[in-house]
Amino acid sequence: MMCGFVPRGGDYRMSMDTPELLDEARASELVSACRTTVGDNVRSVTYFTRDDFEQLYLRSDLESDADLAGFVDHESVGFDAHRAYRDSELGDYQYTIRVFDHGFLVRIIDGDEGVFLTTDGLTLNDFDEVAAAVDALLGG
Repeated sequence: MMCGFVPRGGDYRMSMDTPELLDEARASELVSACRTTVGDNVRSVTYFTRDDFEQLYLRSDLESDADLAGFVDHESVGFDAHRAYRDSELGDYQYTIRVFDHGFLVRIIDGDEGVFLTTDGLTLNDFDEVAAAVDALLGG
């Protein structure tokens, strides 16, 4: 399946299918929540469900050649993992952080939808703030 890029206010939204998963207002709210909490450290923001995804934001200094479908396939296991941690002595599952050589990936899932964002270096407090802001918009 081919992916297409649709310009949105200088950034790009990418979806596997032609209809957008999110309306413009909700997409803008999610990007704004991420950019407001962690600023220019946000590299990309991707909204996903079990069946589809849409890249809502890609920082202008980055290439658009990442294998988003592969990322989404891997991150969507979080829908099941989220339930696996239910009733844990650790408390409720909140979000996942993945650490890479050149940045981080933060995944937040609520119900049947999720967002992952990639970032430059952040503090644990930054991760908490961005996860709370996104979760609030996803319905948590």
